[in-house]
Amino acid sequence: MDLIILNDGMYILVTVTKSMLEHIKILSEVDCFDLCEIIRIEFTTYVDDLNLHVMKDGSGNFYGCICR
Repeated sequence: MDLIILNDGMYILVTVTKSMLEHIKILSEVDCFDLCEIIRIEFTTYVDDLNLHVMKDGSGNFYGCICR
């Protein structure tokens, strides 16, 4: 799975690694779209004025996931 992030006008794909997910506990089987939702909730903050999900680490705006 890759995250789609917009940073300075350029879309970037960030591969999701096991180390990114090690502090997240998943108690049941999830598909790729459910996992994308969990990652969005964990790693972004919603900015109401801009109607955007912004990455908490400042790496850009979250646009979605690519499931492989």
